[in-house]
Amino acid sequence: MAEEYDLVILGAGTGGYVAAIKAAQAGLKTAIVEKDKVGGTCLHKGCIPSKSLLKSAEMFQAIQHSESYGITADNVTLAFDKVQKRKNDIVDKLHRGVQHLMQKGKIDVFDGYGRILGPSIFSPSAGTISVERTDKEENTMLIPKQVIIATGSRPAELEGLPTDGNRILHSEHVLELKKLPASIVIIGGGVIGVEWASMFNDFGTEVTLIEYAERILPGEDGAVSKAMQKALENKGVKILTGTKVKAGETEMLEEQVTIHAVDNSGNDQAFEAEQVLVSIGRKANVEDIGLSNTDIEIKNGVIEVNGMYQTKESHIYAIGDVIGGLQLAHVASKEGAIAVDHILGRDPLPLDNQTVPRCIYSSPEASSIGMSQEEADKKGLRVKTSSFPFQAIGKALVNGNTEGFVKIIIDEDTDDLVGVHMIGSGVTELISEAAMAKILDASHLEIKETIHPHPSLSESFGEAVLAVDGLAVHS
Repeated sequence: MAEEYDLVILGAGTGGYVAAIKAAQAGLKTAIVEKDKVGGTCLHKGCIPSKSLLKSAEMFQAIQHSESYGITADNVTLAFDKVQKRKNDIVDKLHRGVQHLMQKGKIDVFDGYGRILGPSIFSPSAGTISVERTDKEENTMLIPKQVIIATGSRPAELEGLPTDGNRILHSEHVLELKKLPASIVIIGGGVIGVEWASMFNDFGTEVTLIEYAERILPGEDGAVSKAMQKALENKGVKILTGTKVKAGETEMLEEQVTIHAVDNSGNDQAFEAEQVLVSIGRKANVEDIGLSNTDIEIKNGVIEVNGMYQTKESHIYAIGDVIGGLQLAHVASKEGAIAVDHILGRDPLPLDNQTVPRCIYSSPEASSIGMSQEEADKKGLRVKTSSFPFQAIGKALVNGNTEGFVKIIIDEDTDDLVGVHMIGSGVTELISEAAMAKILDASHLEIKETIHPHPSLSESFGEAVLAVDGLAVHS
């Protein structure tokens, strides 16, 4: 059986299903091929379930420290099975929502594994999709005018230390734990590693975090990285930076794993834990999707695209984690929207990574947009910076969370906003104001005219902007 479409999308993750909705809204006959569930990694194995667990961990800590609010809570216990049930209920509800959106948009969803075919009897150019169906014996052929590859990524493996879902875990395994380990070693101090370190620690697990770079969160501003390490260490997380795990020397016992590592000074150390979490990034899903049947090029493990997400086959686009770059759900969604607009001939603006907000949902949270101070210095920009602490903000005191700050980086020559970096409670919401300012190319002189409600955490952004010129009111 062969069916014709205007657009077929491989992968129904955040990027894929948003692209499908945008295409259907514009009147394109659209289909999605998905081997698992619509919603993809973000909904089922990443963003949503992990943030649900982090929220439960936050609430557990809040209740344990409720006396500071004048509330006594005795015999506080953690029912991890109910924590997992809450997570699963949230995912199920959102999954049903995405399924409804597919039906509403009259988007055909093919359950199965899709592969791109080369020129054939179906089409003189590469792009026909052969779907190995989960519900039928014979493959279904989809003949599209355009294709979007949105196959996403998976957790990267550490050579010499393969994950087994039992003692050696990756992030997807953690989401399905039946019980919390008494101790865990986390390899990788990037965003995902820091989030899991925060969650396990808040649930009461003994956590050791090992990072190969000289600091955790090496992609973030140095001030945020330093503050995050201090905050986690104050909570009891043991952190080692500039340390390389000797994966091949791992010792596995029935109830314990011993990890060996060496620091930059050549000192060997051993770490014992009940489980190990490997959190060293993600690997693009480019294998076995038929790319060899096309002229599409792969470089450094990801698909090469132009600014409109076209591959070397101009009618085949690729978006999201499979093209590398900022591996964020909201980036994939935006890339999908741009690709569809380009297919429709709407001449969309290319995505500027400097306008993309980045969030870390640990406790404390962190968020950022634009360049870090280190990046600005490397580019030779003349910048002026300021920081404003949450401890000077009334709403932060009311909330009982005064840890952290807002840091502003301004171009000294143009007064343009170069970067905003935040750490503290609620900053993953506050960063949206900075994102709006960045997309509007607002100068700090324009931003400081914004009236912020009192009392609110958003006052910290206004005060930080004023502080650039030494005009902060509450410091």
